[in-house]
Amino acid sequence: MIVISPLLLVLALIVKLSSPGPVLFRQTRIGYRGREFSMLKFRSMVVNAEDLLADLKAQQAQDAGNEVLFKMTNDPRVTRVGRFMRRFSLDELPQLFNVIGGSMSLVGPRPPLPSEVEQYADHVHRRFLAKPGITGLWQVSGRSTLSWDESVRLDLGYVENWSLVGDFAILLKTVKAAIAPNGSSH
Repeated sequence: MIVISPLLLVLALIVKLSSPGPVLFRQTRIGYRGREFSMLKFRSMVVNAEDLLADLKAQQAQDAGNEVLFKMTNDPRVTRVGRFMRRFSLDELPQLFNVIGGSMSLVGPRPPLPSEVEQYADHVHRRFLAKPGITGLWQVSGRSTLSWDESVRLDLGYVENWSLVGDFAILLKTVKAAIAPNGSSH
């Protein structure tokens, strides 16, 4: 955190100067053993993005293969600076504070929203046997292009087959994906 603190300060300043509202976005997510926690991100959307979500869901037909996660190409709620940060996953850097605080890990399953968990089939709850991660198989496998079933398969495969070598491989793939992003809208 000390090493990247200058980058964090620059990004915070850019977010603050580019659009009105707070620098950080806090969102309730579900983590290890089904516990709620507050996940941090740099704000990459307009301040009232959560209020606009219902209308966007109504306007856009969900992907046939993804009935749980809301995904939208060119989401109108994302700010210009937010598009850049999301492209290189810079908006996720504040999640390192979640890692330090113990609610997240560097690598793990995607941390879901409570509304997503309400739609889970029973077997999907096994993803809560590991801490959620800033990155994971879902992220390095084209997170915005995956179907719901593919996302679940990757997360459960990670939980059931965890290894330290696997975590290092995912971290290396994450660095590659951040440098040459593909499928990183979220």
